[in-house]
Amino acid sequence: MSDTFFRTLARDAAAGYPRRDRFARHFAFGKLTGDPAFAHLLRAGLIHEGARVLDLGCGQGLLAALLLAAQARHKRGDWNGASPPPTLARFTGIELRERDVERARAMAGNWAPAGAGATTTFVAGDIRSTEFPHSDVVVMLDVLHYIDYDAQLETLRRVRAALAPRGLLLLRVGDESTSLRYRYTAFVDRLFTRLRGHRLPRLWDRPAQAWRAELERLGFTVAAAPMSQGTMFANVLLVARYDQSR
Repeated sequence: MSDTFFRTLARDAAAGYPRRDRFARHFAFGKLTGDPAFAHLLRAGLIHEGARVLDLGCGQGLLAALLLAAQARHKRGDWNGASPPPTLARFTGIELRERDVERARAMAGNWAPAGAGATTTFVAGDIRSTEFPHSDVVVMLDVLHYIDYDAQLETLRRVRAALAPRGLLLLRVGDESTSLRYRYTAFVDRLFTRLRGHRLPRLWDRPAQAWRAELERLGFTVAAAPMSQGTMFANVLLVARYDQSR
C-alpha cells in the first residue's frame, strides 16, 4: 500500500466524523498520517479476517474509523492495497474519556448506512475494571504506562483471559531509557495528559526488554518492532501471541 493511498484512507476515515466536529476530523487525519502504527497494522495484516477486535484506550476510535474506511473503499471496488482489508466479526473500543467515546460513536453511526464493517461498539470505562469481551485481537497503543505496575500486570492477565486460542495482543509501549528520544516521548505524554485534565504523579514506563519479559512470563510469544518511524518518539510495537496449549 503506497503512502499516497494510505493518506486517502486517512482522509476517508477523518471524514467519517461529524462535519460540525472539526477538531475530531483534523485530529483523526493528523494522527493517522503522523503515527506509523496505524499504517503498519493495516499493511502488515496483523488484524485478520473475521477477527473480534478489542481496542483498549481507543480514544475517539481512530483504528475503527480506519478499518471502516478501508472496508467501505474495498466494497466500492476502489482498493489499492496488496491484500483486502479484513472484514471483522466485531469491534469493541473501551475508553475512559466520555467525550472521546461520544466522538467514536458518532463516527461509527455515520458509517453504519454504508454497511461497512462489523458491529462496532464503544464503551466508556476504565480498562482496569471494565469487562473485556472474548476477542481474537487486542490492541493497546500507548495506554499501559498511564497505570501503575500492579494494574498493568492485572490488566495483561485479564487480556490473556479474554483472548481466544492463538489470540494476538498488539501492544505499543515507550522504550524507557536515558535517551533524548525517550525523554521527549515522556515529556509529550505528560503534556497531553495535563491538557486533557489529568494529573498523574508519574508515568509507569519500562525498557522495551522489560515489557517483553513481562509478556513472556505471562505465556506470550513476543516479537518486537520499532514503531516511531518519522517521529522523535521512542516507541516499540510488541506483537504478542498467546498459545493456551503451552
